[in-house]
Amino acid sequence: MLVAPSSVRVFTCGCLIAGFAIAAPQEPPRPIRALIVSGANNHDWRWTSPEIARTLAETGRFTVEVTYEPEKVLPEVPAMHAAGKLDVIVLDYNRRKRWPEAAEQGFLAAVRAGCGVSVLHAANNAFPGWTDYERMVGLLWRKGTGHGRYHAFDVHVIDRYHPITDGMADLRMHPDELYHRLVLGEGAEFRVLMSAYSAPKTGGTGRHEPMLMVSREGKGRVFHTPLGHVWKNNIPSRASWADPQLRRLVARGTEWAATGAVTLSPTPLNRLSEAETKAGFVSLFDGRQIEHWRAYRAEGLPEQGWTVRDAAIVHEARGGGGDLVTREEFANFDFRFSFRVAPKANSGVIWHVTEDNEQTYMSGPEYQVLDDAGHPGVNPKHSVGALYGLEPVNDKPVRPAGAWNEGRIVIAEGRVQHWLNGKKLVDVACTGDEWTARIAKSKFKNWPFGTAGKGRLALQDHGDEVAYRNLRIRRL
Repeated sequence: MLVAPSSVRVFTCGCLIAGFAIAAPQEPPRPIRALIVSGANNHDWRWTSPEIARTLAETGRFTVEVTYEPEKVLPEVPAMHAAGKLDVIVLDYNRRKRWPEAAEQGFLAAVRAGCGVSVLHAANNAFPGWTDYERMVGLLWRKGTGHGRYHAFDVHVIDRYHPITDGMADLRMHPDELYHRLVLGEGAEFRVLMSAYSAPKTGGTGRHEPMLMVSREGKGRVFHTPLGHVWKNNIPSRASWADPQLRRLVARGTEWAATGAVTLSPTPLNRLSEAETKAGFVSLFDGRQIEHWRAYRAEGLPEQGWTVRDAAIVHEARGGGGDLVTREEFANFDFRFSFRVAPKANSGVIWHVTEDNEQTYMSGPEYQVLDDAGHPGVNPKHSVGALYGLEPVNDKPVRPAGAWNEGRIVIAEGRVQHWLNGKKLVDVACTGDEWTARIAKSKFKNWPFGTAGKGRLALQDHGDEVAYRNLRIRRL
């Protein structure tokens, strides 16, 4: 099940509780500090606000606070922004009654000073008559606005010359409410980046309706999407936020509102790109359920150790449970994956695993997953990206513990390649006399190691915290 990330915290009573480089490791950029304003809505804010927090936090780009008492917190936000403790306010809030004057003035002052704003779904319903807010949001749910029935529809990029939509594909069959006839706020100026066709057969207008707008309020950038509907006590409508396409759109839009730039990939987490789909890749993880994996030499998942968090398959430190293996076997393949290690952590991706032995590594060679910096002087044959125990690697574009790295294993024409963050590290024979001789000189020589022409992939439980996502494979 999903677990709230540790980077999500809660505000109450106005106080805080608590392209690839090819050289040296690079520190990730400073996290964006986001505040989600919630606590009133005719939608299921008790569910959506934590889910929006997860949507941002799972990218690794944000730390997230949530307040359910905006009247007490918003007067403080100008000082927080000025001190570098707040970059963007995310509105999951809707009510007709306006905030107290101190909260309104604090909100406006922070935004006009450069704090970003993300306006999500029913937040464009809020505060009729507050002209500053209506101008900022741009298009509003007011008299005459409506929507057809909840259904899946495409959302089209109509302006590709903006950082949010640059490189993005259309959202395909996104399940949601499709707002129509939004009303223009007095004095509003904005730019429409995406739209959707509101079909008459689903109760729509028969015209294209705006689904993503951007604007400015003083120095502040405003991102607005009417997508993201979830009714109270209606679990099926949670599919809106289960869609990786919406999650990535909101994360990119919120990053732009906060910084004016977008560093997050346009490809949603755990979702194949159009090019990958055309090339024949299939996904081995949807970001929510571990369906394509099971425990080694067992039918179901381990009872402990492995969970889903931050849209990733995570092995908890000292969690136990043993290795995970794919339910399917693979011979020649191109396997691509993202991995993140905790400081000093050790793990691995093992391939051509058979289940005739006590451990996965007795039959399958390993792509080493390791925090090299946490193991000074590590043997190059045991370092990250290496063909463990068999082929060393040195000059590597590795990112530090806590950051996501991109791994790749290719088995084809009797050779194995290991890639890390776009750079090929290993390219050696994995069959024939050269391979046999290599194994004979290793610690694997007394096992039936590296002899299977096909097998399962394994994610190793080495006792440490490690996370995997964007798991996709193509048979060759």
